[in-house]
Amino acid sequence: METSTAKFILNTVICIVIVAGLLKVANWVWVRPKKLERQLRQQGLLGTSYKLFYGDLKEISLMRKQALKTPMSSFSNNYIPRILPFPHRLVQEFGKDYFFWDGLTPMVNISKPELIREVLTNIHDFQKPRMNPLADEFYAGLINYEGEKWVKHRKMIIPAFNTEKLKLMLPAFYESCVEMVDKWEKIITENGSSELDVWPDLTTLTADVISRTAFGSSYKDGQRVFELLREQLNMASLMLQSVYFPGLRYIPTARNRKFKKAGDEIQTRLKKIIKKRKAEIEAGEATKTDLLGVLLSSNMSLQEVINECKLFYFGGQETTSLLLVWTLLLLSKHQDWQARAREEVLLTFGNSAPDFEGLAHLKTMNMILHEVLRLYSPAIELKRRVSKDTRLGDLSIPAGTLICLPLLFVHHDTQIWGEDAQEFKPERFREGISAATKGNISFFPFSVGPRVCPGEKFSLIEAKMALSMILQRFVFELSLNYVHAPMDVILVQPQYGAQIILRLLS
Repeated sequence: METSTAKFILNTVICIVIVAGLLKVANWVWVRPKKLERQLRQQGLLGTSYKLFYGDLKEISLMRKQALKTPMSSFSNNYIPRILPFPHRLVQEFGKDYFFWDGLTPMVNISKPELIREVLTNIHDFQKPRMNPLADEFYAGLINYEGEKWVKHRKMIIPAFNTEKLKLMLPAFYESCVEMVDKWEKIITENGSSELDVWPDLTTLTADVISRTAFGSSYKDGQRVFELLREQLNMASLMLQSVYFPGLRYIPTARNRKFKKAGDEIQTRLKKIIKKRKAEIEAGEATKTDLLGVLLSSNMSLQEVINECKLFYFGGQETTSLLLVWTLLLLSKHQDWQARAREEVLLTFGNSAPDFEGLAHLKTMNMILHEVLRLYSPAIELKRRVSKDTRLGDLSIPAGTLICLPLLFVHHDTQIWGEDAQEFKPERFREGISAATKGNISFFPFSVGPRVCPGEKFSLIEAKMALSMILQRFVFELSLNYVHAPMDVILVQPQYGAQIILRLLS
């Protein structure tokens, strides 16, 4: 009798646990999303209907793959329908502010400049989203920290990018640029002119700059780290297009194994570089002023130093190489602006090495770079999350919702920039960013507010150095073999390369 009672109690407990688990799963995958959907619709927001598990991810992926099969028919800056076909369709259907489903989570699209300002300045209520944990390994560092940890790390890293430090980095910028333009010059002198896909060389250039400025004399040791991070970048892009389920990172799929192997090698190589530098410090050598020296002079742990080095590679290298490649392509197409930029560079530097003060005062080049960043900003959107019910303008954003700031759409918005918003017109920035945007937050390639990218000045000075040295030596035009096909692999890239024809400046 007692045995039967014990079995009954055990079976009852098991049933209760199973039912409770099923209810929890049902709430996670259906009840909660549908409740959030009702809350958003009750406020007048339009959007897509929730679909079990995947939300809109399957349709987003399918439309993206289909769009990328066909390059653009001409060199047009109106490429948003190609790289963001699903959001483009939703804007036509629902207007600029709407919601859609990032898997189980609603994503509210916010495009009004005054609301963008509120999201980017109120960092307590609107925080960085928690991503796929496997992809988080790629983005670890300051960019994902919150609260006191973010404040602490930002205070330690900001000094690495002040004006005096940037001046000290200029020789590293110059050395890397010399290697690239010398290589191009040798190719041209053999043939008179040369068609070249400049993207690989620009990628190598910016990786070399990062290696030199991050690791000083150990920069060659850091080049393999860069190669591995590029592998992880491509894999991370795929991860972010799929629904994450807890525990998936531990399943030994081919992609997970490859991602982990690359991550392990990055850790090993960075630890080797860091230990070598620590040994130099312990031996009495002066602390170097590169990024690694700044990080090691702080009280960060070894893993925190590694995370910041990885982030510096990604944030500093990939964004600057893409800024340069789109600038060369646009100046190849717009010869008048290429000539104006070259005239300014030659008047400022002649054939001498560019100096910091001169680079800082290149007004025409500033205008050009800002217009390139408007039209071809490396990032296509910024995301934030709310962990509690939060007011945003007239909206009440329920806890657990993601906010999407559609950077690319805002940068191309004809209501903000005029009917010629798709055209390359650097003169928009003649009087600076504030005048061009009329004081609104409608231009934010490096974000704005407390979380503005600390490496913004680093990236722009590096780009100015490279462009100045290219303009001093070469004239260039678009090759007939260039195929205009912007795509996004987390950042906006030329799908088929960047073929231009280079000639020596006579």
